[in-house]
Amino acid sequence: MTNYATGLLSLCLTLLAGCASAPSSPAPQLTVTGCPAVVPCQLPATSPLVNGDQLTDQDRVEAAWAECAAQVDMIYQHQQAAK
Repeated sequence: MTNYATGLLSLCLTLLAGCASAPSSPAPQLTVTGCPAVVPCQLPATSPLVNGDQLTDQDRVEAAWAECAAQVDMIYQHQQAAK
């Protein structure tokens, strides 16, 4: 009976050792292949009524063109890096 109790105690202590906290696994590295996602360039519709509206519309259109140009630059840089 003593051997049985000793063996059971050893088993319990071995199982408890598995409950210790361990450092978490590092996050997997993501590898991106292929071209970046691209959406069509769209300019906002305008309907200015006074000169102030024209200035606001001009700012919106310039911002839309800048966003479109940034997408083109992103694709160009991706293509150059792939060479």
